[in-house]
Amino acid sequence: MPNPASTFKIGTRGSPLALAQAHETRDRLAEAFELPLEAFSIVVIKVTGDQIQDKPLREIDGKGLFTREIEEALLDGSIDIAVHSTKDMPVAQPKGLLMETFLPREDVRDAFVSLKHKSLSEMPDGAVVGTSSTRRRAQLAARFPKLEIVEFRGNVQTRLKKLADGVADATFLATAGLRRLKMDDVPYTPIDPAEMLPAIAQGAIGIERRDGDTRAAEMLEAIHDAPTGRRLAAERALLAGLDGSCETPIGGLAEIDGGGLRLRGEILRGDGSEVLTDDVDGTVEDGAEMGRAMAAGLLSRAGPGFF
Repeated sequence: MPNPASTFKIGTRGSPLALAQAHETRDRLAEAFELPLEAFSIVVIKVTGDQIQDKPLREIDGKGLFTREIEEALLDGSIDIAVHSTKDMPVAQPKGLLMETFLPREDVRDAFVSLKHKSLSEMPDGAVVGTSSTRRRAQLAARFPKLEIVEFRGNVQTRLKKLADGVADATFLATAGLRRLKMDDVPYTPIDPAEMLPAIAQGAIGIERRDGDTRAAEMLEAIHDAPTGRRLAAERALLAGLDGSCETPIGGLAEIDGGGLRLRGEILRGDGSEVLTDDVDGTVEDGAEMGRAMAAGLLSRAGPGFF
């Protein structure tokens, strides 16, 4: 538990959503150990992905854009734990760091956001959709080829302003983010995963710590959500097998029903010209192996140079 003489430092990005996730982590820890909020401090760290706003993320080194500086602070002891959107996390952690704690997962679905339209299917040919996600761009190009796609970056507030300014007719956000920010006034419609498979680990908060830090390990064990961890084990094994990052057009979702686990996966060419999917059922305990096997199968079907 935190030393009363020093606060337990929680590292995070500085966006409103990142701060909401850090505060949720703090609140859960405080409740679990009956500690005052003053026993914790939120440490905001600027990351590369937030500082570069003038070019698409796929044109930069796609791995670690939202994590590198936070992980450096964790390694040098400036912070005790780091709170992340798990979908932004590379599968492999730097040497000396572990991410094995996940909070209960929020809604996994993408959210269609528009001031003009209710759904993708209602949008007329030539309507403009803004997104910075390679996955969403590829899914749109594959399923709604007559829509125009433009680059669209920024936090929730920035993207809503761009819609109001007419930069695009619609965009996408994660339903989980809107719910965590309690943004009920945003005109959004969740998209069924059957129509748009979400990013791997979407809606899940992951917490990273130093290997060997027994105090942090003990604290995080108290707030870990086992079902979320089992689902992400399958999804992130799929991602690892595909050697993917958050800037690779890959979708995946694991769902638990009783003792069974269903895993859906999808890889796409960047222009949407080819989509390969798989859907398997197994046991919860076999989730990681299911993910690895699905990745191998998709890659064998795709052939070299697919991405």
